[in-house]
Amino acid sequence: MNTSGLFLDPRLSRRALLRRASNGFGAVAMSALLGQSGAFARTASSGATQGPGVPHFRPRARSVIFLFMEGAVSQVDSFDYKPLLAKHHGEDPRKAIGRLEKTQFEEVGKVLKSPWEFRQYGECGLWVSDLFPHVARQADDLCVIRSMTSNFPEHTSANYFLHSGLGLQGRPSMGAWVTYGLGSLNQNLPGYVVLNGGQIPSGGLDNFGSGFLPATYQGSLLHARGTPLANVIPQEKTAQLQESKQRLIHRLNQQRLEEAGSTDALESAIANHELAARMQVAIPDLMELKGESEATRKLYGLDAPFEHTRTYARQCILARRMVERGVRFVELTIPMVDGYSRWDAHGGLVKNHGDNARAIDQPIAGLIQDLKQRGLLEDTLIVWAGEFGRTPFAQGNDGRDHNEFGFSVWLAGGGVRPGIAYGETDEWGYKSVVNKLEMHDLHATVLHLLGLDHERLTYRFGGRDIRLTDVRGEVVHDILA
Repeated sequence: MNTSGLFLDPRLSRRALLRRASNGFGAVAMSALLGQSGAFARTASSGATQGPGVPHFRPRARSVIFLFMEGAVSQVDSFDYKPLLAKHHGEDPRKAIGRLEKTQFEEVGKVLKSPWEFRQYGECGLWVSDLFPHVARQADDLCVIRSMTSNFPEHTSANYFLHSGLGLQGRPSMGAWVTYGLGSLNQNLPGYVVLNGGQIPSGGLDNFGSGFLPATYQGSLLHARGTPLANVIPQEKTAQLQESKQRLIHRLNQQRLEEAGSTDALESAIANHELAARMQVAIPDLMELKGESEATRKLYGLDAPFEHTRTYARQCILARRMVERGVRFVELTIPMVDGYSRWDAHGGLVKNHGDNARAIDQPIAGLIQDLKQRGLLEDTLIVWAGEFGRTPFAQGNDGRDHNEFGFSVWLAGGGVRPGIAYGETDEWGYKSVVNKLEMHDLHATVLHLLGLDHERLTYRFGGRDIRLTDVRGEVVHDILA
């Protein structure tokens, strides 16, 4: 007997049975939708060890804002003060520093001092260069890690490694893992959003993909300027016409489910379609900044004379509005400041880093202040990171090559200790020598702050339980508040 109390005729054909049981398949599709908010726990067959929306332990952060500095910011020109570079400026690094590791382009020049002065800021006395005057004034809220390393010296592989814990294409990104583990707090918005300022990173959209996780967890790309998303504004002349189309699509989807049964690709497509319909209501309101006060607009630099500062200011305001509305993971790409050069200063270091910093500095400082004023910083984790660092010696005359052996990232809010510097590179800012960290450690710590045990957040694929941190990673307890 079925749940409605009606006996099923044993002579029913398979097609007729599926048609009568369509409500069950509808529930499957609905569970894919509601699974994003934690309304349904996963079944054991999905390979999950934890239901969505249920952290393993009490979280310190509710959301993440990932400020991705693609191209690699120079640590010795930003957050890692090395006065020895000025003392030995212009000398042969092989004699001054000693043995050098192979670089990406093997165009080793002289020891290169930073073109920017370093100063101490805040009560904590954190050293920050003049490259970031606005962010520097938020020093007492920053947790700077100076001992990060990467396994890859090339952008694409390093980008994949930073995002997914593997230097190859096809693994789920950190944002996908977070939304898989916790879901979204807003049924009208994706749990994982990428705000595109104009620069899609090396490796493309796979940096934001869901890999072998269900497709509902991949990053949704929104454009910071212009139309944020294709078809987000209904094209039908009347609301009734659009509703009729949606009802038709819903019936067709249900028919296809009856015929095909439960498949991730189909259910994810239906879930994404249903979410897209709801986004047509939520996105226009989210992206409209007219309601922001004049003080807020000035704080972020929305009226700045530099076009790219305005672009990134808009991204940062939107990121704040998203975490206010319950989006779990928001990633910001950088504006197209100088073509495709990004922070990749193989030459023209002063212009490259100067222009890129000018674009992001005030908006990021405004974001920190705004979140703090609204009481959101304590449960919003900000992560600022590039894929690797840069050499303390020149490439050619006025650039810096890639350096994966030691570089700086920083975190703020979300349960990290404010106003500290953790780890050290050597006296040249070249290699990590104290409290050396890997990307897996950063990933483990981010998940921990969200209430997720990185060893338990797994997905069964290819015959084994796979996790973001693979078989490595340690939570950096010393930076936790």
